Amino acid sequence: MQIGLIIIGDEILSGKRQDKHMPKVIELLGARGLPLAWARYAGDDRPRITAALTDAFAGGDLVLCCGGIGATPDDHTRQCAAAALGVPLVLHPEAQALIEERMRDVAREQGLPFEPERADNQHRLNMGTFPAGASIIPNPYNKIPGFSVRDVHFVPGFPVMAWPMIEWVLDQRYPHLHDSQPQHERSVIVMGSMEATLTPLMEEIERRFPAVKVFSLPSVDHPQWGRHIELGVKGAVGVDDAFAALRAGLEGLKVELGPELVR
Repeated sequence: MQIGLIIIGDEILSGKRQDKHMPKVIELLGARGLPLAWARYAGDDRPRITAALTDAFAGGDLVLCCGGIGATPDDHTRQCAAAALGVPLVLHPEAQALIEERMRDVAREQGLPFEPERADNQHRLNMGTFPAGASIIPNPYNKIPGFSVRDVHFVPGFPVMAWPMIEWVLDQRYPHLHDSQPQHERSVIVMGSMEATLTPLMEEIERRFPAVKVFSLPSVDHPQWGRHIELGVKGAVGVDDAFAALRAGLEGLKVELGPELVR
């Protein structure tokens, strides 16, 4: 099972808001010994969101989806999830109870009576309408829950809510995955060479060590090393042997080598 991330919202694509979810999700996964396999962005467009979620439900991955689960006209994620699954939206009874509890809290804080039949309070219950068969994700910030359908999990776009909810999903639903995909990485700084010169060696390493991936990260203006390439290998097994072969190949090419990096 790989792990993917979907981030939804026009505000991200327009630049009005900077995406903070992907680096945080990478951090949360890394703390549990898990890698992020892929990420996908979508604006507030129902056909595009539905297509992304159709792929997510069909793909068999653990997918985290951030954004668009509110009840304003620009929130479409709940509706698109139901459309992708071919099921109706229904008011989840536990979500209803939590939303009503939140409304009582707000009324108490404002010194007002709780009026559940008031139009705005009835509208707030839309935030608890999820695709039929969904389960809830608790929200420790304001009690308004997210939801899960199979291995696809939906949280709000607000980081203060989304991140603890994602942690809950990872720790409560997938503790068996923690440290199940340990990744190791070794690399070396190659000075003054070109990627085209190194490509045959990279291809050879991947042929000899199919369990690892070779990576090349060129830089033209590094303040310490100047123009260089960070060349390395990563994977769950065989990294040390593959790196030894890579290092030997580089020495055979007589390129200038800098420091080694281990992650």
